Amino acid sequence: MPLTTTRELVLSAAAERRAVPAFNVITLEYAEAITAGASAAGIPVILQISENAVRFHGGQVEPMARAAAQVARDCDIDIALHLDHVTDIGLLHKAAEAGFSSAMFDAGAQPYAENRAATLAAARWAHGAGLWLEAELGYVGGKPDAPASAHAAGVRTDPQEAAHYVADTGVDALAVAVGSSHAMTERSATLDHALIERLRDAVPVPLVLHGSSGVGDDELRRAVGAGISKVNIGTALGVAFTRAVRDALAAKPDAVDPRRYLARGREAIAEAVCRLSAVVSG
Repeated sequence: MPLTTTRELVLSAAAERRAVPAFNVITLEYAEAITAGASAAGIPVILQISENAVRFHGGQVEPMARAAAQVARDCDIDIALHLDHVTDIGLLHKAAEAGFSSAMFDAGAQPYAENRAATLAAARWAHGAGLWLEAELGYVGGKPDAPASAHAAGVRTDPQEAAHYVADTGVDALAVAVGSSHAMTERSATLDHALIERLRDAVPVPLVLHGSSGVGDDELRRAVGAGISKVNIGTALGVAFTRAVRDALAAKPDAVDPRRYLARGREAIAEAVCRLSAVVSG
């Protein structure tokens, strides 16, 4: 099938008071596994390639983007391609040509005024290039440049400030800090659902939850019910993949053909995607 757009998937989810899952892609095996898991669940998904993943691939965005897009086209469900957590404006300017329909410009580590100014410039460029743009206000925990805790004073997104920010920048979606943290390997995060509801009422664009790997199923369902429309998941796939590869190598320590253990990792990601997609989409 042809690729769909992030705009279509997220706006449709928001209108139906559900969320679309967005899964991080690091290697080709991830793209294959995510599409397989989503197809098994029958649920549309977003394939996300982050700036960190681009850096891992030598700073070249197109090879992984083109490969992920082709895998998506061979799938029987709606899939969009999104460039995530971009801080390098030069990388943002490559997004449309590389085949992305959307990007997340991340100036969240900057003070409010600098974040607003940088995001306004990014949004103007993105819209001129036909891209749907997500931004972040507040500090989602777990990033090197964020406060140590997602529960520290002053890190969560303020609804009134968020309303002004969206109006001033013209962004299409807003990632909010409501208690989740990036890179969590245990699902123990507690979200502020009342804050999510206040943000939903204050902000006229879809809300995005980052750091969702550390959020349990019931918390995710409540967050979607409160107003989250896009749920980003990355670390949970790495946990599933790595555990499966370790188990495969432990069972056959003399294995040298990577296809044998990578296949198990790919299967584990697909299983995780199938389950988590059902949780997120309701």
